[in-house]
Amino acid sequence: DNEVVSIAEALEPSARGEYEITDVNREYLRRGRLHVEIMDRGTAWLDTGTFRSLMQAAQFVQVIEERQGLRIGCIEEVAYKRGFITSEQLEALARPLLKSGYGEYLLKLLESPTWRS
Repeated sequence: DNEVVSIAEALEPSARGEYEITDVNREYLRRGRLHVEIMDRGTAWLDTGTFRSLMQAAQFVQVIEERQGLRIGCIEEVAYKRGFITSEQLEALARPLLKSGYGEYLLKLLESPTWRS
């Protein structure tokens, strides 16, 4: 929702000198508007508040993508799997990206009917 911006602007840095997502959650809880869901198996929360943790997150993403052949954060894949875009639209999005390898990944989604939920 749009309240998150005003909530975040009102935050004070923590003892670590950082703005904490936990403080945003705490404010939603105080307002009686916090909605919580248990994350699915295989979901990971990655802290990227320091250079070291950002590097660790990047390495984690690299390992998952290379070993499992999946892309993390692929919005075109999610849109296609959920039926928000057609196979023709996915192909049109993929074609300009073929040189990057990302486009090849998107086109492979069209080859497997199991990708569509």
